Amino acid sequence: MKIYHDIEEVQDILHPVVTVGTFDGLHRGHQQIIEKMKNTAKSVGGETVVITFFPHPRRVLYADSKDLKLILTNERKYKLLEDFGIDHLIVIPFTKSFAAKSAKDFIEEILVGKLKLHTLVIGYDHHFGKGREAEYTVLKKYGKLYGFDVIEVQAEEVDGHTISSTKIREALKAGDIRLANRMLGFEYSIYGKVVEGDKIGRTIGFPTANLFIEDEYKLIAAGGVYACRIAWQGKQFLGMGNIGYRPTINGNHDLRTEVHIFDFDCEIYGDELCIYFVDRIRNEIKFKDLNALKEQLKKDEITVRRLFSQG
Repeated sequence: MKIYHDIEEVQDILHPVVTVGTFDGLHRGHQQIIEKMKNTAKSVGGETVVITFFPHPRRVLYADSKDLKLILTNERKYKLLEDFGIDHLIVIPFTKSFAAKSAKDFIEEILVGKLKLHTLVIGYDHHFGKGREAEYTVLKKYGKLYGFDVIEVQAEEVDGHTISSTKIREALKAGDIRLANRMLGFEYSIYGKVVEGDKIGRTIGFPTANLFIEDEYKLIAAGGVYACRIAWQGKQFLGMGNIGYRPTINGNHDLRTEVHIFDFDCEIYGDELCIYFVDRIRNEIKFKDLNALKEQLKKDEITVRRLFSQG
């Protein structure tokens, strides 16, 4: 997949089949759009193009969204788009001046003028342009005017929920990791570098890898103990993760993400880990002492191992 951070870098693309959006999560609804793009591109002998924005438009346009956290880091989003088979990714810097651009200008200057698009594929509730003016019926009119096709992809549902990035964020904040994963179509993950902690876990038989998460915009799921898969140096392991403030130890005010990896005994400080969250086992609890914590962790391990053994 070719990645462009400036629209002027883009060279001729054959019969572009294009979609436009932020695509946080790249959930099952987004994946349906991508499948439609790929099928359409194959039928017209074209190439797929995703246009996205950085930073997230809500961070630029709405002061009350400055604390907006995102399901995917940019790196993870770009890698997934590549894995899903997208040919070209265009990342447009999102500014207030760009936000003032009308849908007509965006279509004329970028989609038609620069890309010469063949087909525009959008989700069922998609709008773009100043004031979110362009939706399906408006885009169809522009398509007739400028000579491109417009395809609308209908909503995807899970458990009666219409899938959206907002609903996935809400599920993650509530700790409903199973619902979030079903809407995503893959397991929510956190990626980071292993840093030194207080090393208390190893004194009670449960050493943990503490992650430093560089991306300040990354959404961290609700606190608690989780059944996890762990990827390290191309290998997969099972374990149990904890997100929280460790109230039993010192009630630290810094939110920590750490994982105890089963059947593992390697020195990994400074290495990169990816933790995939499968299920939430319990809330974070303050125990009377380290012995009580140790006994609970033993029970947690049995629960997590049983969960994985049951598939």
